[in-house]
Amino acid sequence: MTSTTGTTADLHLRAGATADGAWDVRVTPEVAGWGWTSLRAADLAPGQEVHLDTGDDEVVLVPLRGSLTAVVSGTEGESARYELAGRASVFAGPTDVLYLPAGSTAVLSTSPDDDGARVGVPGARTGVLPDGVRKPVRHITADEVAVELRGAGTCTREVRNFASADVDVASKLVAVEVVTPGGNWSSYPPHKHDETSEHESELEEVYYYEVAPGPDGQAGVGYHRTYSTSEREDRQVDVLVEVRDRDTVLVPHGWHGPCMASPGNHLYYLNAMAGPADDRAWRIVDDPDHAWVRSTWADQPTDPRLPLGGPQ
Repeated sequence: MTSTTGTTADLHLRAGATADGAWDVRVTPEVAGWGWTSLRAADLAPGQEVHLDTGDDEVVLVPLRGSLTAVVSGTEGESARYELAGRASVFAGPTDVLYLPAGSTAVLSTSPDDDGARVGVPGARTGVLPDGVRKPVRHITADEVAVELRGAGTCTREVRNFASADVDVASKLVAVEVVTPGGNWSSYPPHKHDETSEHESELEEVYYYEVAPGPDGQAGVGYHRTYSTSEREDRQVDVLVEVRDRDTVLVPHGWHGPCMASPGNHLYYLNAMAGPADDRAWRIVDDPDHAWVRSTWADQPTDPRLPLGGPQ
């Protein structure tokens, strides 16, 4: 179990705070001070190449803006080329993604004739697994991504389940995209997954945020909350932060939620989760003070603005 005293300075990473080379977001287990979960992001100019060595992490390549070519080599030296059809932005619907097991290398590139791209890379520390356990490289097209409208009313959000726990693509990593329309709350009611039990999985979590701008390009904001579930001194956390475009928030433990989208600004986050268990499950427990809100959703319609990007 990760034992971290969580301060805002430790857990809210402003855009660029973890930049390293081509990666303007680079959260590794070593950077986060925990055991399993990682997330990287980078911009690619037209015609640019970025080299990725997954090392001991399995990862998923998620085009956030634009399309990508990935030339992938595995532990045996074989290589293959994948074309990932992307999107105009994270608010334009699902995208193709590409799963890579630990021990892979990839050269990511964009066409010189396009407008460049941005890629997110959620990951989980697995080590190089033996044959029969190791998952193969897998290209998931946008039309294969299950889109779920979760909640109702002002708690409606769109979840794109490209590597959710019920999608047999990874060995340890659980990763999804969530879009919260302006004025709505997501990751609500507040919940946790920091212990191993019949009802709960122990999972670290990264939230990477993008915020839709205003009508004239004004910078938008959202809000994120994480708070303690335990009286232990080494398990205290108290975070309530204004998140801006490309900020990252770490959740080592504790109740987390809501994630709040300010009116007029849609809020996106890419979630990466991993932990010590072998069963790759996502079991959560709601904060009992707020769990009652789920019972109100049955009498409310889902937000008609969703799904963003048209019918899925």
